[in-house]
Amino acid sequence: MAAGTLYVVATPIGNLGDITLRAIETLRAVDRVVAEDTRRTRGLLSHLGISGKYVDRLDANAEAHDIARAVTHLEAGESIALCTDAGTPIVSDPGTALVRAALAAGATVVPIPGASAVLAAIALSGLVTGGFRFLGFLARGGPERRDDLNRIVETPESVVLFESPQRTADTIAELAQAMPDRDVVVARELTKLHEEAVRGTLAEIAAMPDREWLGEITIVLGPAKPRSSPGLSDEAIDARIDEELALGRRAKDVAEAIAIESGRPKREIYGRVVARRS
Repeated sequence: MAAGTLYVVATPIGNLGDITLRAIETLRAVDRVVAEDTRRTRGLLSHLGISGKYVDRLDANAEAHDIARAVTHLEAGESIALCTDAGTPIVSDPGTALVRAALAAGATVVPIPGASAVLAAIALSGLVTGGFRFLGFLARGGPERRDDLNRIVETPESVVLFESPQRTADTIAELAQAMPDRDVVVARELTKLHEEAVRGTLAEIAAMPDREWLGEITIVLGPAKPRSSPGLSDEAIDARIDEELALGRRAKDVAEAIAIESGRPKREIYGRVVARRS
């Protein structure tokens, strides 16, 4: 028996009118659905008038046996629709492991395109004219977060990222410290009733008094602007390195922090750290 088909189905990110006809046809036709949140997906199916459909959970905490169960159905020739809470599956959402397992089992994988917060934010931003870099959600803290921030600073093309409302102000402030003049659009609640796009430079947005960020957040940074000045001088950078080393910090951590602060490449700063530590 030939293996079945896994359909990767994009669903609305807010406005239910954004569901595509092909997505509706697919959800009606498949044998079962695997979803990040079964309650939200059952609600969508109900809205579409689709009933009696098997809906299994497959979230970010899915284990090997959850993937294996879905693959067993595919191997039996069934068709499955993969859905996430909103938007296109796999894009900062669970599902990659299932796609890989389905392919390994000989199943066909078919994308059903539709809504995407990334593309919607790019479309309204007016900041992306060529290539762009999508980073998803930044790490919450520690060296991983410094790595993510440094990666943004060193990226010359436009950058798109997701952020939680609780961390949006901190992220904007940290980016503004390194790149105050870089253009940014903070897109909030895309396609929903309270959709909003806040525009300005990072410094301008960071300076907004008592700004409260609510809902789903997508941030679009414009391309890096040519530097009119070198920022921190070599002498100032060396002084900052000496201060950090005197506190007993690791060379890698010092380089990451000062690279973000100065806007210089991390490799350059690390070399200076090593030289001054010797």
